[in-house]
Amino acid sequence: MKEISLDYRYLKAFLVTSRFLNFSKAAQELNIAQSAVSRQIKLLEESVGDQLIIRSSKKVLLTEKGQALLSELGQFEDKLQDIFFGHMNKTIRVGILHGLLETWFNELMVDFNKQSSHQLNVEVNSLENLKEKLHSGRYDLIFTTENIQSELVSSLKLFEEKMVLISKMDINPKEAYDYPWIVYSEQDHLFHLYKKRSQKIIVVNSITTIHKLVKKGVGIAIVPDHTIDKDDKLNTYELKGLAKQFIHLSSLNFQTIPEHIKSLVDLIKKK
Repeated sequence: MKEISLDYRYLKAFLVTSRFLNFSKAAQELNIAQSAVSRQIKLLEESVGDQLIIRSSKKVLLTEKGQALLSELGQFEDKLQDIFFGHMNKTIRVGILHGLLETWFNELMVDFNKQSSHQLNVEVNSLENLKEKLHSGRYDLIFTTENIQSELVSSLKLFEEKMVLISKMDINPKEAYDYPWIVYSEQDHLFHLYKKRSQKIIVVNSITTIHKLVKKGVGIAIVPDHTIDKDDKLNTYELKGLAKQFIHLSSLNFQTIPEHIKSLVDLIKKK
């Protein structure tokens, strides 16, 4: 099958001439000489190896191939119009750490749903995957504990995520190893704070489940203070030796942030 080498530079001349079916009017619309319009269409026809327009002194007609090309260009322009100027039901692609989704971001989604017609597509991922997908353009926004600053991405500090030890019963935090540990992963803060480990460790990567297990007296855990409900009636203990940790909103460095994404960012800034 013969391959064509379409010269896209001259499509505009063809499109305008096809709509007016008049070289003179096309030249006025494009603000170039009539001979230049004719020349550009000739070069386009040479690039595809087929005649697109039949010329005469009184009339301009499209060939069958010319009509087919005009139809496709019309559909293409409609799609471009929808991509750049359509405002209904746009989707914001959000990547987030699991603990943030289950707690803090839940309330934000409720408020956003009340205020906006735009849609949210929220996905939980690891820190490394969140960064990789943002840099590759597969996320519009991500929420992590890392301050990312690069040529492509910048971060906004939202709030400090203070970690606390929680327990159903009153305990001595210095002797945390005497109680069962409920941890999110092998990188949990309990492992970093205490050289001596508990004899019983439960690993569960759900902050909601961790809270439920602690409330039932199964063990103790270290969680962000913003995840604790006042009605939980848990004992909380401040921790020393942990570096300050902040939650950041990271996005691509748009010259002008798209309106649907800005609506979510503005809501977050008000919180």
